[in-house]
Amino acid sequence: MIQPPTSYLISPTLHQMLSLRDKLKAAGNAKPAAPEKPQPKDCLVKEMRAPLSCFTLPKEISGASLEMMQGQSYPDCKREDFCFLDTETTGLSHGAGTVAFLVGVGYFEEDAFVVRQYLMRDYDEEAFVLSRVAEDMQRSKLLCTFNGLTFDLPLLEVRYTMQRMREQYVHRPHVDLLPASRRVWKLRLKHCNLTALEEAVLGIAREDDLPGALVPERYFNFLKTKDFSLLEDILDHNRQDIISLAHILDRLLRLHDAPLLAEAPEDLFSLGRVLEKRGRAEGARMCYRAADKGSMSILARGRMAETYRREGNYQEAAQVYKRMAADRQGGPGPLIALAKICEHKTRDIPAAIEYTRKAIILAADQPEADMGALQKRYERLMKKARRQE
Repeated sequence: MIQPPTSYLISPTLHQMLSLRDKLKAAGNAKPAAPEKPQPKDCLVKEMRAPLSCFTLPKEISGASLEMMQGQSYPDCKREDFCFLDTETTGLSHGAGTVAFLVGVGYFEEDAFVVRQYLMRDYDEEAFVLSRVAEDMQRSKLLCTFNGLTFDLPLLEVRYTMQRMREQYVHRPHVDLLPASRRVWKLRLKHCNLTALEEAVLGIAREDDLPGALVPERYFNFLKTKDFSLLEDILDHNRQDIISLAHILDRLLRLHDAPLLAEAPEDLFSLGRVLEKRGRAEGARMCYRAADKGSMSILARGRMAETYRREGNYQEAAQVYKRMAADRQGGPGPLIALAKICEHKTRDIPAAIEYTRKAIILAADQPEADMGALQKRYERLMKKARRQE
């Protein structure tokens, strides 16, 4: 058997030395282990207490008043039963990447209105924010938000699911103030965001308020720099939102309980429409009479006549249509309505013919009028008149 040259052989002792040298060399080149990031123990909690003298929301709140405002049933409750909630988020979608990094809640106690804000200083604090919010929702009986039905609550529900905390999410009867505000104030204000309502309804003007579009960018910059001053404006904005929710709820409840407290004809008309939809025809007509002025007169009178017509009170409906025709409101519409009442309800064919004739004359100057339909009505009425002779 041929043995390999002695120079090719490595003794066990030499092999061990080489191995040890490689290990020492590798250890010298190894990077020191990064210190472990401390595990968060809670989110940041900020609290503010405002004296009750700043609020006029009554201590006892009727479920019937809430039902009139919202169009669905609610229990009688106390103001302490409400949890006012508003979120600040990293985006406007409900996708998995959108996070509510700040959740503010407000609630009444015996001696103060408390605003408590839960802020996650990094993503690993989200579970603490959600846990804190869940506690507040569990001890409340009703939630009150502004657009929470379509944004805040669906987003929170997604976050509880993503954090495997779905069992902590609590469903409560919900009062969303945005739809109610639009029903009452949109006709006059056009825009019903919370800032617009503060200025026009509450008489509150925010100074140096941070636009909502800048909120996500501010938060992302904070995550990079940990400069807490970047968040001060966001906290102030959120706190004011919570306080305004309590004031808007109070104003809406009072207007639905006593609609004539509204001063603007547009608001009176809008409240009349709410009452009409809730089946309160007499209350609606009360609002329409109060709104019967200026540019709102034609709308108010038109709805008033319609409520009488639906009740079968054609005499009162006719009186309203006659006032509209005398004031040349609504073009040929009131005259046509009078012709229909005379033809089908009072069976006064000559009067129906006369109202139709006047409608044709008035419609001749209005290109959008359906002259063909008016002419057919006139001819049909003339045939009826001839058959009655």
